[in-house]
Amino acid sequence: MMSKIALLNNVDHQNLRVVTTHGPEFGDDVNRVLVFPAEYADVQREYPILLVKDSNDAYQTVALLGFENGENLFLSPQGWQARYIPAIQQRGPFSIGFQSHTGDDGDVREPMIHIDLDHPRVSETEGHPVFLPQGGNSPYLEYVSGVLRILHEGLEFSQKLFAALEKFDLIEPLKLEIQLSEENKIGVSGYSTVSEEKLRQLDGDALAELSAEGYLGATYMLIASLGNVRRLIDLKTLRLQQAAG
Repeated sequence: MMSKIALLNNVDHQNLRVVTTHGPEFGDDVNRVLVFPAEYADVQREYPILLVKDSNDAYQTVALLGFENGENLFLSPQGWQARYIPAIQQRGPFSIGFQSHTGDDGDVREPMIHIDLDHPRVSETEGHPVFLPQGGNSPYLEYVSGVLRILHEGLEFSQKLFAALEKFDLIEPLKLEIQLSEENKIGVSGYSTVSEEKLRQLDGDALAELSAEGYLGATYMLIASLGNVRRLIDLKTLRLQQAAG
């Protein structure tokens, strides 16, 4: 899909609206999405959060939505059936870009909201208005600004968190063998998680360091989120039963 990225402004984009429903046509038919520490508290109530390496061999965290490519078990004809939808799927056509200008402290790169005008969610007739009639930000745009903040600030903190997990050797491979029925067996591999056993074995100084930097809470959330694998299995089983009639 081609993109047409523009700096968002209330003159050129006064009449733009954004569709916020969810479906395959908006790219929601995926089996995992990136998630960031600022949203872990919400994500871990709904989805397993797993570690995976990107193309640069750096860790990132993803919410697991399904067991097969293109399978989002939370997506139905009625929309995304969960109490929380990960920020990266809530941002819609918006992204953070940077504009450089010279200030008192030299060159400054300021984050600015950009919009993909060719995104399937962008409309002039449907969805939430981006701007108010008099030109101010709509409540929807204010909400999106908070979502983008989660993504922007999460990148730097994430890398520090993962570096700390590696420092204390807390990351271990995760492999799941799930027997859905006599005929259906699913294997999940290529992911990692936090070792609860190794975390329990850390001494007080190590735990204090993790806590002081704000990493300990996030670490416990990663572990707690694994309980949601059971929910994914139940959703998958239900979908198979529905398909079988």
